[in-house]
Parts: sequence; C-alpha cells; structure tokens
Amino acid sequence: MIDIKFLRENPDAVKENIKKKFQDHKLALVDEVIALDAESRAAKQQADDLRSNRNKISKQIGMLMAQKKKEEAMALKEEVTRQAEQLAALEEKEAELSAKVTNIMMQIPQMIAPTVPIGRDDTQNVEIERFGEPFVPDFEVPYHTDIMEKLGGIDLDSARKVAGNGFYYLMGDIARLHSAVISYARDFMIDRGFTYCVPPFMIRSNVVTGVMSFAEMDSMMYKIEGEDLYLIGTSEHSMIGKFIDTINKEETLPQTLTSYSPCFRKEKGAHGIEERGVYRIHQFEKQEMIVVCKPEDSEMWFDKLWQNTVDLFRSMDIPVRTLECCSGDLADLKVRSLDVEAWSPRQKKYFEVGSCSNLGDAQARRLKIRVSGKGGKYFAHTLNNTVVAPPRMLIAFLENNLNEDGSIRIPEALRPYMGGKDVIR
Repeated sequence: MIDIKFLRENPDAVKENIKKKFQDHKLALVDEVIALDAESRAAKQQADDLRSNRNKISKQIGMLMAQKKKEEAMALKEEVTRQAEQLAALEEKEAELSAKVTNIMMQIPQMIAPTVPIGRDDTQNVEIERFGEPFVPDFEVPYHTDIMEKLGGIDLDSARKVAGNGFYYLMGDIARLHSAVISYARDFMIDRGFTYCVPPFMIRSNVVTGVMSFAEMDSMMYKIEGEDLYLIGTSEHSMIGKFIDTINKEETLPQTLTSYSPCFRKEKGAHGIEERGVYRIHQFEKQEMIVVCKPEDSEMWFDKLWQNTVDLFRSMDIPVRTLECCSGDLADLKVRSLDVEAWSPRQKKYFEVGSCSNLGDAQARRLKIRVSGKGGKYFAHTLNNTVVAPPRMLIAFLENNLNEDGSIRIPEALRPYMGGKDVIR
C-alpha cells in the first residue's frame, strides 16, 4: 500500500505507475481517494477543534462553579452537550471516510522499481541470465507422471477418487525423494544463516489482506467455513504475519527466516497439457525464505534471495535461468519480482519453479511492521522467495537426472537424505 502522503504530493506519478501496469481502470481511484482524504482530514480537524474547545469550556465551567455563578455554568454545560453530539457525528464521519480511503488505497498498486521492464503480461518478461548448460538427451524423455508411474512413485487415480483432480499420492522412492529435497533445502538455507521455522498453516483475514491483493486472495485462498481462518497458499503469508503490529529495533534487523509448510491453492482456470500431473495442483509442500529488513538493504537482499534458489538447483545438476518480471506481471504489492525457471529436456524449454519478490513497505504498511531507529520509527521492507517447491521441482529433477534405462541419478548433495542411494531404479 502506497503512503497516502506520497500519493497526495505525487498524483501524476501514481497515475503513471498505474498505466505502466496496464490497469487504466484504476486511474479514477487516485482523484477519488485524494478527495476523500481531504474530506477525512477536514472532519478530523473539526473534531480536534471541538475537543480543544470543549476542554476550554470545561475549565470555564469549573471556574464559574467556584465563583457560584451556577446559571452561567449550566448554560456552558448545555453548550458542551451540543458539542458532544457534534463531535460524535464527526467521529462517525471520520471513521467512515477513513475506511473508504483505506479500501481504495489497498486497490492502488505499489510503485514499481525503475528497473522493471514495461510489459502487459508474462510473455514480456525479460531473461537475465542462464546457469548451467541446457541439454536434450539422445533418448526420449517421457512425461513426468509416466516416469513416476514406472518407478511405482505416483497414484493419481486413487487420489482422484479420494479428493478429486489436482491431488496425488506419492509413493516409495519418489515420495522419499520429495521429502529428501525438502530436508536438503531446509539445511541448505540454515547453512546460509537463515532461522528455520514451521509456521501456522491457517491465518486470519486481517493477515491475508495484509500480505496480498484482493484479486490474489479471491483466486488463491481456501476459506474455512464459519471461522475467520484461511488455509495458507504459501508460508510467506504466515511468516510475514508473524511480525504484524510490531516495532522492531534496527539492531535486530534483518530478520532472515526459512520455513516449511504445506500449501493450498484453488488454482482457478483451465491449464495446458504441460500442467497436468503434478505441475499445477491444489496441495503441495514448499520451503520458503523471507526477509524483514531496513529499506536501504532490500535490494541487496533481493539479489541474495534469488541467488540462493539458483545455487540450490545447480547443486542438484538442474540448469536454470532468471527472468525479470515485467510491470503487467507484477502483483499489486510488488516493487520488483524475478522468476527462477528450470530447464525441461522433454519440453526443450524452461518453466517456472520459484519466484523472488521485493514488496518494499507495502506489506509492512498494511500490517504495521515498523522499525525503531535513531531517526525515529519507519516501515520495514519485506521480501520473499521460493527455496524449492516439490512436487513441481520434481519434474525438473526427474527429467534432468533421467538415465536411458529409466533409472534416476541422485546428485551427491541429496544422497545423505536418500539413505546413501545414488540411483532410483
């Protein structure tokens, strides 16, 4: 959420930012919120004047009563009563206007970084760098579910009977590989100085609206009927929520946390053939990383976070590339975002396996995550990034480590988590 003071002083810049995100339908919101904000501040000033005047009159009443001027004191008491009624009406108006201002401000997108490429959707994201040489073996690479089935590692039919489409049973060595990747990612991040955390897997609505836009919430979140609780779509939600309404001393920053959680997503809409199997599903597990830091450090941490994911995938012999997300592909709260994509030998192209985001002070402003320093209090910056999210990551792993006989190589880094195995047959 943008600072209302910045919007007041820079309405044209905010409108230009909206245009860069191809959300022209939101342009009118800028003028609307400025008008409502002016009305709200006027009501607040009137209320403050009435309170000040009431205090003065109360003192006068005390003096008059001491002087035994009862009639004059009673007349002033009647005036206080009238002003109290006015004040109550103004306070109600102020609260109503403030709520309207907040609602609109939460719809206006965050100011994007000047380095963000301008584009309408993800087809205009810009490749930054490749890590590792993509290759295509001289034998056919089967579809990932076919690889898993031949190894007795997946049962989609039973899952469909039990829970419907978008669910799965992982079995045997494939299930073990799934857990091994999560455990390895956990230790990988701990070795890089992050504190391990297992967060709540449900969060309240005030946390949901604090960490994401209304559009994201509607398309992603499952609500628990009859309760003010939502299943998390990623542990970033509850991890950032951990700092809600806190004042953090500068010397305690940065807070660097890595978290494990299951994730639950509606995944609305139809998807292509390559999104069958375990690519896009309603339930999966993920290792995440989040940072809460001082504003001047957020760009540095942004680069560190995406590099962690690249290094993890390269340690498992998976070629990857990074893409800078264009303006139209950024969620409303994001200042900047970079996707990590893994190479698919079967598709002969890259596909997304993680996303690194700098949200500036957008989440901190909504959740009141503040920092106390020598210069006073200010809002922190928050960042998040996927460490690894199997089973989607398993697609890249299986394809890039597949042998011609159908067996799967286990990279050295993962072998301690697979009981010393160097191959799955």
